Amino acid sequence: MEGAQESPAESGSSVPWSEEPAGSAKVPEVSLSEESEGCTRPLEATPPKLCGYLSKFGGKGPIRGWKSRWFFFDERKCHLYYSRTAQDANPLDSIDLSSAVFDCKADAEEGTFEIKTPNRIITLKAATKQAMLYWLQQLQMKRWEFHNSLPALPAAHDAALAGNGPALRLELEQEEEEEEAFLCPVKTPTDLVGVAAAWQPVHARPSALQNISLKHLGTEIQNTMCNIRGNKQTQGANHRPPGEDSPLSEETQREEQPSPPGPGAPGKDPANSPKSSLTTSLIRKAKSQSNTFLFSEGLMRNRTAQEKVLALEQQVLMLTKELKAQKELVKILHKALEAAQQEKRVSSAYLAAAQDKDRLELVRHKVRQIAELGRRVEALERERESLAQTASLREQEIRELQQHVQLLLDKNQAKQQVICKLSEKVTQDFMKAPEEADRDFLSQQEKMEHLKDDMEAYRTQNHFLNSEIHQVTKIWRKVAEKEKALLMKCAYLQAQNCRVESKYLAGLRRLQEALGVEAGECSELLRQLIQEALQWEASEASADSVVLSPSTISEYDEYGFLTVPNYEVEDLRLLAKIQALEVHSHHLLAHEAVERPLRERWATLGELAPSAELKQLLRAGVPHEHRPRVWRWLIRLRVQHLQAPGCYQALLSRGQACKHSAARQIELDLNRTFPNNKHFTCPTSSFPDKLRRVLLAFSWQNPTIGYCQGLNRLAAIALLVLDEEESAFWCLVAIVETIMPADYYSKTLLASQVDQRVLQDLLLEKLPRLMAHLGQRHVDLSFITFNWFLVVFADSLISNILLQVWDAFLYEGIKVVFRYALAIFKYNEEALLRLQDSLEIYQYLHFFTKTICDSRKLMHIAFNDMNPFPMKQLRQLRAAHRERLEAELNELEQLKAEYLETRAAQGPAVPEGSPSEDEGEAEP
Repeated sequence: MEGAQESPAESGSSVPWSEEPAGSAKVPEVSLSEESEGCTRPLEATPPKLCGYLSKFGGKGPIRGWKSRWFFFDERKCHLYYSRTAQDANPLDSIDLSSAVFDCKADAEEGTFEIKTPNRIITLKAATKQAMLYWLQQLQMKRWEFHNSLPALPAAHDAALAGNGPALRLELEQEEEEEEAFLCPVKTPTDLVGVAAAWQPVHARPSALQNISLKHLGTEIQNTMCNIRGNKQTQGANHRPPGEDSPLSEETQREEQPSPPGPGAPGKDPANSPKSSLTTSLIRKAKSQSNTFLFSEGLMRNRTAQEKVLALEQQVLMLTKELKAQKELVKILHKALEAAQQEKRVSSAYLAAAQDKDRLELVRHKVRQIAELGRRVEALERERESLAQTASLREQEIRELQQHVQLLLDKNQAKQQVICKLSEKVTQDFMKAPEEADRDFLSQQEKMEHLKDDMEAYRTQNHFLNSEIHQVTKIWRKVAEKEKALLMKCAYLQAQNCRVESKYLAGLRRLQEALGVEAGECSELLRQLIQEALQWEASEASADSVVLSPSTISEYDEYGFLTVPNYEVEDLRLLAKIQALEVHSHHLLAHEAVERPLRERWATLGELAPSAELKQLLRAGVPHEHRPRVWRWLIRLRVQHLQAPGCYQALLSRGQACKHSAARQIELDLNRTFPNNKHFTCPTSSFPDKLRRVLLAFSWQNPTIGYCQGLNRLAAIALLVLDEEESAFWCLVAIVETIMPADYYSKTLLASQVDQRVLQDLLLEKLPRLMAHLGQRHVDLSFITFNWFLVVFADSLISNILLQVWDAFLYEGIKVVFRYALAIFKYNEEALLRLQDSLEIYQYLHFFTKTICDSRKLMHIAFNDMNPFPMKQLRQLRAAHRERLEAELNELEQLKAEYLETRAAQGPAVPEGSPSEDEGEAEP
């Protein structure tokens, strides 16, 4: 019921809505056009249909304006249909009134009102104000009846209501009379509303062109065709008097006649025809309230349906309580009756007792009952006193609340008086100085005009600035794209330049080999060209600035390694320069496509954690700025069970207190560590001292190994990347004690020899053609590969490829070394197959790792072309070769022991003819 009923404050309308009591049913016999000159009149026999001509505001552009439409209401759907004329067969459109709100504004044109639906607002205008009020009242009542049409009241419910007594009936009849005296229905304008209005002249009908609906052109055409076909019948019907019903009007009445209610509707079901007096009064009250309507701006005085239901529920509750109290009274009387009967029985027993002893016992029992009743009376008296005290406290609280309410009322009255005084003062001030107020008003109006002008100027300026910012942004984006394209083009051209220069140097080298040692002007010119190509420019930039501005190759990379090693042999220097140019060319071409996305992925990577994504990123290589952080995390994963606070400092203190036996070998190897790196060759550099301390600390950390040649290069790589002694020390510990097998750096190098044999088996499996070629020339690859595994390619690969290998090696372990060893041979397989002499092959194997320029290609071969590469196979091969190698070493030890025994058994022997030592000493 709340969805169908709104107060004026909620709907924003100035038209109050009539109400119906809850539970009232729709009664079709109720008249919709009761006249109320005196507020009461008899009902008409047949209620007029709700239809008539109204002006509707609509259209677009120049056609927008008032158009006359024929409106008629359909009670079955609660829709208000409208067409151009009453004779049209099809309506133009309809308005759903089930959730509509009606409004008539005081400042609008006379007769104008609005119908507001959730989807649109329809503005209509009646011929007169009375017609407008009638339409609003009837539409509101129709909507109310549509939402309050309920099934007939069941007989049991009627009987229950009838059984509430005459008091309830009298109260409802009094409310009905009060509402009928207060609400007055609007008089029906018979000439403007109803079926007869279809034959009346339309008030202020607009022109035919303006009245045509272009929005519903198809419906207009259909209606016109229907009117043309029935023109004769329509003309004959137009001559009938207005009171007689024409066939068209009968057809219209049949179309607009609401469908009969269902079996549950009141008044239609024969089973529900006998009604009680209370039901009859409720129906009569519903009829009277359905024809009442009041335009008021105050609050509605009649109670809502919910309030009436609540009143009935409260009355039922009171009757229930009264019935309960009556039941309690009956129980008390029943108990009193039982007590009286008990008393009577006791008295009869007392009189019937034959002896005095029995009578005395009865008297004693009675005395005990009297004492028990006395105690109960005392308890009830105490309870009464406590209830009296509680009641007094409640009364005191009520008095305090009344005083507080009175105080608030006085305060409110005082505020009202102050408001009235201030209002009077303001009114007097306005009355005293009207001219001054006019001047202030004019000045304020002038200021408002100036402000409006300023606002318009600012708005224009804002539009212009927005356009300007948009244009500048577009230009900036185009410039940025153009700059990026130019940088990429510059990098590509520089890469091509490096390739051309490398080809030029390669051509010079081939010419030099072709000329040999022949003297002449050509050989001298060739030597001069080679020297000029090997000279370095003084103003060379670093490799990091290649992307920002084209530059030549830097002499040192970011870790201090010579980009072009300074070999003494001129041929090797020429090869090194060619290789540096090739590396620079690959770096330039891969920067935009590979390096930049890789740096962006590392920049967005948060906290490090083992995962498949991290594994792929480490294989692709860690950028220079992220490598120290990543290596520290990888080392901590490996040695977190070995690390202890202050361990490194304690080892250094121990080395200072006692000299280690490996200190002399460490000093010898310091000067041989990375002779092509400026950090270890510069006299003022601190790296040699750091490397010495790291190696001495490790010799005390692992006494079983102490120091082994090759550990200096492992620690040096860690120092160059991490730049901290303690981090480099723990990196060396992680490699030797957790990544590599246990006997890898022992005196026998047992595990290192096993890995060389495992590598031979893997080469036979992965590269059979190359191994067959090398086997025919009796080339032993362990002479080259043994150092690869011992120092993890520290002396073999160029720095950028070397550190990329170490990125994956610290995370995945020794398997990465096997992968890259196989990939290096695969990378240079064709060049090795072209060599036929074993000496040439050995010479090529000594420097061929330095000719690898494309790190991406090498990584792809290692981690894709070498698959499958299961760790289980690697363990099985290691176990098998370790067993064979241990057997060979045991056999060698036995042979050595036998030889020593044989030599000891023979004793010292002096060959004949050779002078003895004694004879030599005797000579002067």
